[in-house]
Amino acid sequence: MNSRPDVLIVGGGVIGVCSAYYLALKGIRVTLVEKGEIASGCSYGNGGLIVPSHAVPLASPGALGNGLRWLLDSRSPFYIKPRLDVHLLSWLLRFGLASRHNIMLSSLPVMRDLLLASRALYVDLAQNAGFDFGFTNKGSLLVCLSKEKLEDEQGEVDLLEKFNIPAKIVNQAEAHDLEPALLPKVIGGVFYPNDGYIHPFHFVHGLAEQAKKLGVQILTNTEVMGFEIEEQKIKQVHTTRGNFSPKQVVLASGSWSPQLARGLRLSIPIQAAKGYSITLENPPVPPKLPLLFAEARAVINPLGDSLRIAGTLELAGMDFSFNLKRIHAMQKASAEYLPGIAEAKTIEIWRGLRPCTPDGVPIISRSTELSNLIIAAGHAMLGMSLGPITGKLVSQIVVGDKTDVDIDPLRAERF
Repeated sequence: MNSRPDVLIVGGGVIGVCSAYYLALKGIRVTLVEKGEIASGCSYGNGGLIVPSHAVPLASPGALGNGLRWLLDSRSPFYIKPRLDVHLLSWLLRFGLASRHNIMLSSLPVMRDLLLASRALYVDLAQNAGFDFGFTNKGSLLVCLSKEKLEDEQGEVDLLEKFNIPAKIVNQAEAHDLEPALLPKVIGGVFYPNDGYIHPFHFVHGLAEQAKKLGVQILTNTEVMGFEIEEQKIKQVHTTRGNFSPKQVVLASGSWSPQLARGLRLSIPIQAAKGYSITLENPPVPPKLPLLFAEARAVINPLGDSLRIAGTLELAGMDFSFNLKRIHAMQKASAEYLPGIAEAKTIEIWRGLRPCTPDGVPIISRSTELSNLIIAAGHAMLGMSLGPITGKLVSQIVVGDKTDVDIDPLRAERF
């Protein structure tokens, strides 16, 4: 075991694994530690959509209002669990401020550039990485059941077009031509031609194997217990499998990042937002495209011999309990769009904690407090979409290269 790597990565989800891979391509000696198994968190059961169309950040006008409006409904798509928590209250205040229209407009091109750069890397990985992760980039389709909802979507389409993000309103006939599996009650939607999907677990595991072939040491079931700091540098990292003395450390632990950061005397404003997915056996007529259900606020990802419904946002802290009302509501609502959903046999129910920053933009930056620490966290529901570009940016930050996109808006110190 190499206890003195060039870089120690803490976290074995999509962000940590992509960082390890791109660092290894540069010839850096990397050790990755993960408290569980590779892709055992959000990288396991998420929707798997690659969505350049989702450039509007989570913090946008009306988002907080919806969360408060749905506060008493535990089945709602965006639910804030009431609790006395100073960190949550501080986060909600920052979220409200970041949701102002002008702040959202400044964050949107940042997210657009990250998402487009990451999509380009997915195309490259699908062609050259040496393993299959089911990458399909034929677009995605948001579908609506009501004329009112479809009219609401026109506003976001207009906004995306201002930022050169392709999106097209489609009528009922066009929607059913794009996706014949839809029920007749679907009256139209929005087609996003640049979107796609992958099998998330296959991607993260496959890339981890490629990273190991490049020399990355991956240690699973290895939990970080603490840090030793000297002269504004991390001198040593204490884990359940021994101590490490890396030259640089990458914190890529998702919703666990704030807890680990406290051990470094740092504060990272990330809240865990629980999401659910249900993996089903394919209905008789499975969809060809990834689908986004407007009213249900859920997504469907075709995974070959199965189908995954994913969605909901539950600000409940580090809470792993299952809310069966939310799970049943998501499946029931999805059955309004596709036949056979209500009757399909359940293969697996999953929940995971998505790490959300107050402004909906991830943190990808070197710490100003600790000179050898890089933080890569806070990707919310877009961790899979943003994994490759985050990993490449981390590798560029580590070696001091010019970054592919401007990382100034991604600084942790912006909060």
